[in-house]
Amino acid sequence: MRTSLYASAAVLALAAASAQAQDLPFAIGEGDFAWDSYNDFADQYDLSGETVEITGPWTGNEKEKVDAVFAYFAEATGASVNYSGSDSFEQDIVISTRAGTAPNLAVFPQPGLAADMASQGLLTPLADGTSEWVAENFAAGESWVDLGTYAGPDGEEDLYGLFYRVDVKSLVWYNPIAFDEAGYDIPETMEELKELTEEIVDDGGTPWCIGLGSGAATGWPATDWVEDLMLRTQDPSVYDQWVTNEIPFDDPAVVGAIEEFGWFARNDDYVEGGTEAVATTDFRDSPAGLFSIPPECYMHRQASFIPAFFPDDAEQGENVDFFYFPAIEENDLGTPVLGAGTLFAITNDSEGAQAMIEFLKLPVAHELWMAQGGFLTAHGGVNLDLYSDDSLRAQGEILRDATTFRFDASDLMPSEIGAGAFWTGMVDYVTGADAEAVAADIQSRWDSIQ
Repeated sequence: MRTSLYASAAVLALAAASAQAQDLPFAIGEGDFAWDSYNDFADQYDLSGETVEITGPWTGNEKEKVDAVFAYFAEATGASVNYSGSDSFEQDIVISTRAGTAPNLAVFPQPGLAADMASQGLLTPLADGTSEWVAENFAAGESWVDLGTYAGPDGEEDLYGLFYRVDVKSLVWYNPIAFDEAGYDIPETMEELKELTEEIVDDGGTPWCIGLGSGAATGWPATDWVEDLMLRTQDPSVYDQWVTNEIPFDDPAVVGAIEEFGWFARNDDYVEGGTEAVATTDFRDSPAGLFSIPPECYMHRQASFIPAFFPDDAEQGENVDFFYFPAIEENDLGTPVLGAGTLFAITNDSEGAQAMIEFLKLPVAHELWMAQGGFLTAHGGVNLDLYSDDSLRAQGEILRDATTFRFDASDLMPSEIGAGAFWTGMVDYVTGADAEAVAADIQSRWDSIQ
């Protein structure tokens, strides 16, 4: 029934506002949504007869959910919204903008392409004051300003992107039943996490399941480890310099983060199957040890998507849960979070496009997808109780408490590095190569493409 309502809302987003109201998934004014700001927004806009064209990467079920959100914009303003999702979004948006047929807004799945298009003059800077608004209203707000700020064709920097949906990678998955039976506590610092790792070994268990296998992409899970550890050993500015190669890949800061990963992954006692198994175990199979009896491992560091590869009897909060991959207390670098996210940018300016950006600032524009499921946000004004399940709510709390947020570094590096030399270098490292030598090889590859 709920699915049919979402589909109805998506269709009615293109119709007159009066016809839409009866089929909105959540009745306006009911529930714990931030309706006051929504009503204020509705009072400010009359866009009757205007169509807002949007394109992005969301298809299928995700398209249904975002269409439902856009239906509320249409209801508030009288405008129609036409969202088209595409699996080839990255190619399509470049072609349409250069041909002069771009939609009003585009939803970018990562900032690299948006930055490139801004430098070519294909994006419109967001309204004055938006940077300040993001800094004040998003958790780790300055991080989101930085991630959405790019140089335009004249070299001047402006805010071009407003982030909307976010994914979290800084998670450690564990089996609460196994933890309770062994008497283990959730570590709150990296120091405590290392102590727990050693305690599990002392008790005769294996602390970690780690698998880097992923076919042609083998090695990428290790890059996430290194990125998380860079944010826990270095100031965020150093992380940013690493991403852009302002500091070389073999800088001591980077080598140190690689070796921090090695503390966990290159000790036969610490990983299920021993160190040799790390490089060959498929990442999709690696969390299985959490669910065996007795457990083959007690912890697995992986992003929020990994439950898709849990066994059928895995039940969040019962035999599987997660905690924040903790910061190093003595480094005093706050609570950094590694992840990803989608951003809205204006590709064909119009009154409707500007209004949509203002709508996306409203807590309710986020809460409406939160309540449908499969959505996280860094917006600090949302009601966390509206998350559709406890797992998303807990991840939302991690985002809320973040002091720094950074995108996956390998996704922002040139593909030959981030999706090539970095991946293979990590496989070399876990199979015995020296961290400095691996880092130097990656930097040599980077030098060769510049």
